[in-house]
Order: sequence, then structure tokens, then C-alpha cells
Amino acid sequence: MKSAQQAPTATVPPTAPGTPTASDAPGADRGGMNRTGFVLLVLIMGALTYSLLQSMLAPALPQIQTEIGASADATSWLMTGYLLCASVTTPILGRLGDMYGKKRLFVFTIGMLAVGSLVCALADSVGLMIIGRVIQGFGGAVFPLSFGIVRDEFPPERRAGAIGLMSAIMGIGGGIGIVVTGPIMDHLSYHWLFWIPMVTCLVTAVASWFLIPESPIRVKARIHWLGGALMSLGLVGVMLALSKGESWGWGSVNTVGLFVAGFVFLALWVFAESRAAEPLVDMRVMRLRGVWATNLGGLLVGFSMMAGMLLVPRFLQMPESTGYGFGTTVTVSGLYVLPQAFAMLLIGPMAGVIDKRFGSRLAMVAGCVLMAAGFVFLATLHTRGWHILVAMFVFGIGIGLAMSAMANLIVGAVPVEQTGIATGINTIARTVGMSCASAISTTLLTANPGPGGLPAERGFVLTFVCAAVAAIIALGVTFVVPRRAKPGARPVA
Repeated sequence: MKSAQQAPTATVPPTAPGTPTASDAPGADRGGMNRTGFVLLVLIMGALTYSLLQSMLAPALPQIQTEIGASADATSWLMTGYLLCASVTTPILGRLGDMYGKKRLFVFTIGMLAVGSLVCALADSVGLMIIGRVIQGFGGAVFPLSFGIVRDEFPPERRAGAIGLMSAIMGIGGGIGIVVTGPIMDHLSYHWLFWIPMVTCLVTAVASWFLIPESPIRVKARIHWLGGALMSLGLVGVMLALSKGESWGWGSVNTVGLFVAGFVFLALWVFAESRAAEPLVDMRVMRLRGVWATNLGGLLVGFSMMAGMLLVPRFLQMPESTGYGFGTTVTVSGLYVLPQAFAMLLIGPMAGVIDKRFGSRLAMVAGCVLMAAGFVFLATLHTRGWHILVAMFVFGIGIGLAMSAMANLIVGAVPVEQTGIATGINTIARTVGMSCASAISTTLLTANPGPGGLPAERGFVLTFVCAAVAAIIALGVTFVVPRRAKPGARPVA
């Protein structure tokens, strides 16, 4: 197999006026620790805003549906449209960042988040809000672009910690989003779910323009539009089938047809990219053991993470009359998620030390073990509040370790000029896993009805078990990832 080192090289002319010097090389920490500290703060603001927008809407959907007078099917498109756009645009924008500069694309992505938030904040109809949510989907590229900026700007000894913290922000933001949704809906209105992020986006966009240096690493290449089109069609087919399969019926012509079409387009995409002179996604890089195994692990970790974020608040909100529910409000159920966010906040900054001492592979192993343990605990013990709190804390440590480890494994496995597209594909793998979790959990809850049409306890338990199984499979996949190479060694293919 050809080595990924044959991928397009970065363009740094050696003698032209204005050429980057040695201090402009990736990881040179060109502005010192203070400069990189500001850069990291800006990246965290962008990632946190995107994560909040990803999680805040789900608990508010029933109330939004009532206030704007929309059907349940139409309201579901607020999540579906967002995920579809994020799936399609994330790898493409990541690749454009590799080619034209990660700072420019980061500012563009945050700007699109702001525009989408403005549209949603002003919307009083479901159609206009769906348009705003689709525009917000461009924000999915925040994470791969941020990872690329960290790799370009941070010295090696600080890189793993910064990437680990950025990775943890996805779960931290998701947990905070669930917590703050209740008070916002109780005391303000759904419009403020978008006004607040819009202001944060504008501040982040301005700060990033002035504080983030432009990347010294650029790839001279052209966009492979055929590959981009085939990938987009494939992802849309699969993601739409996952999102609407429950309402359309998993055996319906629409659902099966979309799955088949999606996988056919994805197969054609791999075929076309493998033969393209300048592919959008270099399949030689994707075939590296450290890349494909980490992406598969990312899909499974995304499944477990979303299962926890979706099911635990819903479980707590079930009426006490069901015999297992706690009958909590949206606000109180969100508070039970705080231990997860707190655990991830503890683990994220420690990623650099963990990577240096034990390696990211071992960190992911530990993360998968703890994720599985948290869900096994939850499946067997869930009758007391402290049961939920303990399970979420253990789960949070696991997800924090796994998320930070995945990002570091991907960044360390690919050439520097492939960082944006490689981390973009890993982000999409997690998104697909999250969509699978949403679809499977909904199906299991619907298939196990209890008195009054509410889900039976068995439905929740089965879904917790599925999430534990996904974490255990991810654990097995992690052992396929190559061990950390010695300094100067090439990645293992």
C-alpha cells in the first residue's frame, strides 16, 4: 500500500518575499504562550457555541412545536436539516481550510453560525426556522478547523492538551446546553435559544479575525467536485434514512431506498476518490490503520455519547406513575447531566499529560471501559438520584478520555496538510453514530410501550445496554489502532 506521505505537500516557497520563516513552521508557537492562550480561548468560544446549539434545541422541541403551531414531523426537521448540512459541509470546509487557510474558513464558519442563529431567532414559522438550522449546520466544521489551527500554532508539548480540551468541549457544551434550556424556556422564550449564541458568534468571529494567525501550511490543490457531490449524496441518503426511519417505517420503500442509494453513492465516492489525481479525501490516508480504526471508534463513541444525552433527561422526566420515572422538569433533569460535563471539564485539560505519559491509545481504552461501565451501572441501578449522578460522572470521565484521545490519534496519524479533512471525516463518523443512537433509541422506546402509551422501563434499559455494547465494541476497535510510534518513526499503515 502506498504511504500517506505521498499526499500533497505544503507550499512554503523558500525565498519569496514574505515567506514564512522557521518561526512560522507548524507548532512553532509564533506568538509565545500568551498568544496561543488567546487563540485557544477563541477556539473554545466557537466550539462551545456550536455544541450549545447542537444540544439546546432537543429538550425545547415540544414547546417550540406548540408555540409555532407545527406538526411533530415538521418540527423534527429542525434537527434533521441541521445534521444533514453538518454532515455534508464539515469535511468539505475542513479540506478548504487545508487549501485556503484555516483562519479564513473558521471565521466563515462562525459567521454562518451567527447568520443561522439570527434567522432562527427571528423565525415565527417552522419553515423559516428550518432554513436557519440548515445554515447553522455549517458550524460543524468548527472542530476540524480548530484542530488544524492547534496543530499549526501550538508547540508539540502543548498540542495534545489543547486538542484534548477542544474535544472535551463538545460534551461539555452538550451538557451545559441541556441544563440552560429549561430556565431559558421558563423565563424567556425559544427565541433566546438563538439570540444568545448569535451574540457569542459575533464576538468569536471578530476575536478570531484579530487573534488567530493565518496558517503557514497550505495545500496547492483543486476541489474534486465529483468526489464532493458523491460524498454529499451518500451522506444525505444515509442520514435522512436514519433520521426519518422511525416515522416512515424502517421497512418502507422510502427508508430502504434511501439507505441503498446512500451506500451506493458512498461506494462510488470511494471509487472516484481513489482514482482522482487531486482527491477531496485522500483514500491512502483513510486506509491508514490509525485513521480508519479511530473513525470506526468515533462512530461507536458518538453512539454512546448521544444515547446518554438523549435518554437520561427523558428517563428522569417520565412521570412517577410509570413506576420508574422521577417526574422531574426539563430544568431539573438537566442538572443531573452536570456531573458528566464536570467530569469532562476535569479530563480535557489533562489530555496532554495523559498522552505524554500513557499515550492516546491507552487513554481511549480507558475511556471506552468507563463508558461501558457507566451504562451497565445505569441499566442495573436507576431507582435513586445518586445512581444517575454516579453513572453520569463515570460516563463523563470515559467520554472525555475517549473524545480527546480520538482527536489526538487522528492528528498524529496524518500528514500536517491533511489535518482538516481527516478530522472532518472523524467528526462526521461521530455525527453518524449520534444519528444511529437517536434512531435506535427511539425505535426501542416505541417498541416497548407501557401504560398510557409512555415508554416502558424495559425500553430504556435495552437502550442503555445497546450503548454499553457500542462502547465495548469501540474498546475492541481501539486495539487495532497502532501503538504510539517512537520519535521520528513513520505512522504504521
